[in-house]
Parts: sequence; C-alpha cells; structure tokens
Amino acid sequence: MGFIMVAVLIDMISIGLIIPVLPPLVGTFTANQADHAFWYGAVAFAFGFANFLTSPILGALSDQYGRRPVLLLGFSGLMLSFFVTAMATALWMLIAIRLVSGAMQANIAVANAYVADITPPEERAKRFGMLGAAFGMGFILGPVMGGMLGSINLHLPFFVAGGLALVNWCYGFFVLPESLPREQRRQFDWRKANPVSAFQKLAALRGVGPLVWVIALAGLAQFVLHTSWVLYTSFKFGWGPKENGWSLFAVGVMSVIVQGLLLPKLLKAFSPQRLVILGLASGTVTNFVWGAATEGWMMIAIIFLNVLGFASSAAIQSLISNAADAKNQGETMGAVSSLNSMMAVIAPVLGATLLHAVSELPHGDWRIGAPFYFCAALQALALFFAWRHFARQRAASPAAA
Repeated sequence: MGFIMVAVLIDMISIGLIIPVLPPLVGTFTANQADHAFWYGAVAFAFGFANFLTSPILGALSDQYGRRPVLLLGFSGLMLSFFVTAMATALWMLIAIRLVSGAMQANIAVANAYVADITPPEERAKRFGMLGAAFGMGFILGPVMGGMLGSINLHLPFFVAGGLALVNWCYGFFVLPESLPREQRRQFDWRKANPVSAFQKLAALRGVGPLVWVIALAGLAQFVLHTSWVLYTSFKFGWGPKENGWSLFAVGVMSVIVQGLLLPKLLKAFSPQRLVILGLASGTVTNFVWGAATEGWMMIAIIFLNVLGFASSAAIQSLISNAADAKNQGETMGAVSSLNSMMAVIAPVLGATLLHAVSELPHGDWRIGAPFYFCAALQALALFFAWRHFARQRAASPAAA
C-alpha cells in the first residue's frame, strides 16, 4: 500500500502543479475572456475525449499484463504532455498533446485496481480513503507550488511537473512492485475493451445498477467544477495563479484530513451507503453556496465545511470494487474511469458555455456562479438516484430472505 501511495502522491503533485496555470497559459493565446473560456474548454475536452476512448482498453490490459506496465505508460504520457505544453507556441499544440497524453494514461483507474488487488473486500473503503488522502496530499503541495512558480513564469510549472513525472517513471520502473499475481490475470479481449461494453458490464454487476448514474452525475458535477474553478474565481474575484493555488491547497488539506484521518471513524458511524447519501447532500449544498459566494474568502471557508462531501467517493469506490471479482478489477475500474472520462468530455463544453454566457458580467455578480448552480443540480439528481437505489435494496433484502 505504501508503494502505490508514493506513486500516486508524485503523480498528483505533478498534475496539481499545472492546475492554477493551465487556464492562464491558454489565455495567452486568446484575445478576450469569451475566447479564453471557449478555448480552455477545448483543451480540457481533448484530454477527456481521448481518455474516454482508451481507459477501458488500458484497464483491461492491466488485467492481462499487470498494473505496473500500464502505470509506467501513464507516467510517460504525463511527462510528454508537460514538456510539450511548456514549449507550446500555438493553441493547436496544446490540444494535440492533450489528446495524446489523455490516450496514454489511466493512472487513477489502475491505482484503484492495484489497491483492490492487495486489499480484502471489507477493508477496501478504508484503503480507497488512504489513496484519496494521497491524492489530497498531492493537491496540498502541487497547486501551491504551481501558483508560486506560475507567478514567476507561466511555463515554469510545466517543466517542474515534467521532471516529477520522470521521477515517477523511474520510481515505478525500479521500485514499485507488481500487485496482480499471474494466476489472477485474464486474457485481453478487444470486443470487451470499449466504453459501451465496459458500461454494460459495470451496470450488470450485482448491487451496482443505478449507481452508474450516480457516478456519472457526481462525476459530471466534479468535472464542471474543475473546469470552471480557476476562470470563475478570476471572473468573479479577480484571482490569479497564486490565489487559486492556495484555494486548491485548502481542497488538498481537507481531502487528507477526511480521507486519511476521519474516514475510518465515519465508516464506523455510517455504512458506505449512508456515507454516499450524506456526501452527495453535502456536495449539493456546497456547490450552491460556492456559486452564491460574494467574497473570495468564502470559497475557502466553504471547502472546510464540506467534510462529508470528501468521504463519498471512497464509499462509492468500495461498493463498485466489492461487486467485481478479482480478475476483473482493472476492467471494472477502467469502466469507472471511462465513465468519468466521458463526463470529462461533456464537462468542458457545459462549463465553458456557462462561463462564456457570464464572462462579460461585472466582478461579484451572483450570476457568474451559474456553473456551480448547475453542479448543485447535478449532485441533487445523483442524490435522488442513490437514495432510490439503496431504498430498493433494503426493500428487496427481506423479500429475498
């Protein structure tokens, strides 16, 4: 567990480095805020589209060849992406390299499958929480470093991120052990390694069913938020890379506190199902209040109030993982990743459209929060599907008995 957490930590620091500076870098190639919102949406769309198509393939390949080779491929994709972005001289170069790097990596899905390989089912919610804490630690360190470096030069964080991706590749090649025993591997099947087949198998898992809709809606809300955060705070509060870096630092701190420290206690107090419900309810309120915030400091304060919202993802991951067998963890997590990637394809289009519509409004106008009001509605709909699914499961259990 320690080995994969180190790999994920380095991975997330490198990704976190570029979050505060990628939108401003795109802005250097545009003439106004409306164009800025549109082209940033296009850059984000390119990565999500490529990742949507290849995540099931990479997940299934990890079931045959092991997790380590696929992780190494993902680290290579990130390294290439960061260095080329740092030297990009036109928008088409940013879009092209995001397509290539998106197609090469399914690091989150494979890391989740890695954890499932080495963890008994009853411990998976806690272990996924530990992995989430590693993600959070990356968000503590990465965005702050990116914001500081970006305030010196917008290209500098990309060179540093590329160097970290290279370090992670070396760590994966020389240190990281393989988690999937040969006797648990299965043959790769091209007919099943596509998003449609992956979604069908995911929905057919016992006890999962409508949770696919919950993952999709909650994922779409998360990606719209990611796409919109930096431009929203810039349009509404006039924030730059440094302020956005510190705001994402706060997200990382809360992720580490909740998933690394509080999650075991929360799982003793609530079942994974109850934690999903409470987390989605918290996320609904949080997104709405973010959209309505009138001062920059409110954005930070709201992050620290969203405790249960940070716990729901680990609970959902454990429910999905426990429904799959040992030989299909890579394919299952690849399907979840592909579903999230499809949401990452849709999110920039929706987020950029909403931001484009409010880009000319004056600083502080409540309507600039439109992307976050939309996220709140998506979370509320996910909450409805989750509540209905778990209620039907409880009703069916006595009947089956």
